[in-house]
Amino acid sequence: MDTQTQTGHIGVTTENIFPIIKKFLYSDHEIFVRELVSNAVDASQKLKTLASVGEFKGDLGDLTVRVSVDDKKKTLTISDRGVGMTSEEIEKYINQIAFSSANDFLDKYKKDANAIIGHFGLGFYSAFMASKKVEIITKSWKDDAPAMKWECDGSPEYTMFEVEKADRGTDIILHIDDENKEFLEKYKIESLLKKYCRFLPVSVAFGKKTEWKDGKSVETDEDNIINDTNPAWTRKPADMTNDDYIKFYKDLYPFSDDPLFWIHLNVDYPFNLTGILYFPKVRNGIDLQKNKIQLYSNQVYVTDSVEGIVPEFLTLLHGVMDSPDIPLNVSRSYLQSDGNVKKISTYITKKVADRLEEIFKNDRPQFEEKWDSLKIFVEYGIISDEKFYEKASKFVLIKDVENKFYTLDEYKTLIEANQTDKDKNLIYLYTTNKDEQYAYIAEAKDKAYDVLVMDGQLDIHFVNKLEQQLKDSRFVRVDSDVIDNLIKKGDSKEVKLTDDERNALVELFKSATPPIEKTDFIVGFEHLGEKGNPITITQNEFMRRMKEMAEMQGGMNFYGDMPLSYNMTVNLDSPLVKRVVDDKENSKDAIGQIVDLALLANGLLKGEALSKFVKRSLEMMPVN
Repeated sequence: MDTQTQTGHIGVTTENIFPIIKKFLYSDHEIFVRELVSNAVDASQKLKTLASVGEFKGDLGDLTVRVSVDDKKKTLTISDRGVGMTSEEIEKYINQIAFSSANDFLDKYKKDANAIIGHFGLGFYSAFMASKKVEIITKSWKDDAPAMKWECDGSPEYTMFEVEKADRGTDIILHIDDENKEFLEKYKIESLLKKYCRFLPVSVAFGKKTEWKDGKSVETDEDNIINDTNPAWTRKPADMTNDDYIKFYKDLYPFSDDPLFWIHLNVDYPFNLTGILYFPKVRNGIDLQKNKIQLYSNQVYVTDSVEGIVPEFLTLLHGVMDSPDIPLNVSRSYLQSDGNVKKISTYITKKVADRLEEIFKNDRPQFEEKWDSLKIFVEYGIISDEKFYEKASKFVLIKDVENKFYTLDEYKTLIEANQTDKDKNLIYLYTTNKDEQYAYIAEAKDKAYDVLVMDGQLDIHFVNKLEQQLKDSRFVRVDSDVIDNLIKKGDSKEVKLTDDERNALVELFKSATPPIEKTDFIVGFEHLGEKGNPITITQNEFMRRMKEMAEMQGGMNFYGDMPLSYNMTVNLDSPLVKRVVDDKENSKDAIGQIVDLALLANGLLKGEALSKFVKRSLEMMPVN
């Protein structure tokens, strides 16, 4: 055998690539495991392809990729039985790395580790992020090609010579450096393989399975295969049962509740995309977690940060997407500019909307049953994506205080005869808390009005969106004014007070109102009938909404810093109000009592003021 040793310089225009790899890829250095195992899988699949077209006529045998750690030698080895490489192929794929300019390279990519590898095809060279020396022992599938060994110690110099190797394929042997000893720990390598390689299409083995025997863990003869080579999203939907989809979800997210629904993606034009997206069950807002969608490229894990690939509102979904049209090493700038990514985003939005509409039409009872968990996704989409709104407006549901569900069109039909005001505006009444706003809801029901429940964390934004979209329509919370003013059917009865009378009455009721921090009361007067409440406390719809949105968004400080403002509407028709107004001097306790009752009904009477109210109430009770 010719044992001539060849030495040479790796063909790079920068003096030494390795410090650059170590320095600029340091934060991502664990991805070398993904790169090297992916290369081994590619080599195995290439051999399968050669066999399928008749070029390789030998026995494929076991194509399992094997990963092993040797503590004593301080090596990590990735072995495959794929196509292998000839000396010419080593020269082409390993020794010739063509950089256009070292300076351009550094300036452009020093902030984006992934892009360095992706742009320059440095998959193999990522090995040097954790190694002081790397060896390749390889034998091509071609019968006449000798086995070769290549080694490099992290300088631009390499050596290459013929060796004996019984079987085809490639062994990559990494001599782990002292700063990266963690990559010699079995649990670390197994966790990385499970993160990056758990769905690779060729079996990947890491050691042997263990079992408990005589009180200790013992290795068996069975390979510890860390991946599922035929994951659920690669199968045809027709071959999948509901149990299959749920099992796959539980594999991805152990300890999770069953998902609400799922969508199986399968498109091959104008781009390739497969995957399964799940609507998770949301128990409360704390459960809302982004970055639960895993992105793959040909079953190789890329990232779970999918902003830019899916619309913002769908980052709340869980599941997997796989597209070979998205490169393994995704950079932010790439995502923002790539046409395929924009098409994928548009397609997913349409697919999600179509699937939800299909479920709504085919099984509305199930859709309604799951709506309270589902609505945050749909409302987020409606608020943030115009195209999604166009489709979702057919199946988005709104619920009233009787727990009945309606589409937007159904609800409009229900209320337009009775809840249209004198200016031809359709008024949607809503509550954000059925218990706290019970009295106001009861007054609305007395008028045969219907009241919606809007108690979700996005409902304030949802209401704003609907007001923009629904013509001649307004949404008002049921406690934002007296009921006759919420839906004005005609002109109100004129209040005939002189300025002096009005000022005196305002002072009378203000002086009876206990001070509440950062809270103002604006006293007004109405004729609301003898049976109307003596005093009604309401909060202006516009100001309350602005304040709520300021608190949610952390901005809009002008509104966020303003005190709470309430309207205190005094009913001049109330016999009780007439009596205390006619005898102001002797009615101070009575005025304080009716003011406090109104505050109590709104949860605004607390602390010392509440204690005084209780004491006053006991004193006013007759004693036999």
